[in-house]
Amino acid sequence: MNGFFISGTDTNVGKTVLSALLVASLDAIYWKPIQTGAVEGTDRETVRQLARVPEDQLVPESYCFDPPVSPHLAAREAGARICLETLSWPPTANYGAPDRPWIVEGAGGALVPVNEHQTMIDVMRRIGLPVLIASRTALGTINHTLLTLMALRCARLEVRGVVLIGDENTENRRAIEHFGQTRVLGRIPRLASLERAALLRVFASSFDRAAFLARGGPAGIAVERSAF
Repeated sequence: MNGFFISGTDTNVGKTVLSALLVASLDAIYWKPIQTGAVEGTDRETVRQLARVPEDQLVPESYCFDPPVSPHLAAREAGARICLETLSWPPTANYGAPDRPWIVEGAGGALVPVNEHQTMIDVMRRIGLPVLIASRTALGTINHTLLTLMALRCARLEVRGVVLIGDENTENRRAIEHFGQTRVLGRIPRLASLERAALLRVFASSFDRAAFLARGGPAGIAVERSAF
């Protein structure tokens, strides 16, 4: 499949806004396999509102739980268990052109547990798309981002780059690129209004457009050596 898995350094870091931006800008299909906190609304509904794409670009969740807690706990409280062995790609024929990219959003950070033995990293392995990391620009982001990069690389997952979310912080960006041996592919600033037009403007002005439009994602940024 063509597209990206959106992970983050933490919960509420901005993964869903990044997902909506990429869905709108790349005319992509959106899927969040595991959703918690549905009592407050789903991220699929948020992407629908922000990206303004038709229903056939929004894939229903494979697991959806009401409590805003970790997936393993939400499933347990519902008397269920998240089983990754049965998690499979939705029928692609139901979602438009076969070459349309997919944006798959994780739940929480990379090491959030999904059952008693597996974490979100195992979901990423199952999906098999290159990973984009959503990171804050604020104090603490260097440590959180480098730890996330370390976890993903130890799991032998392909990390395509980082997207920063928040006010410009040049030194944090440089440190992430230098110590993480990765690229920052874009930044989402604070927006007065979260809507499709604003997201499209941000992608055009603050993202490496050529990299995202290349099939399979950014080319030529594989990490040859790691600071870890």
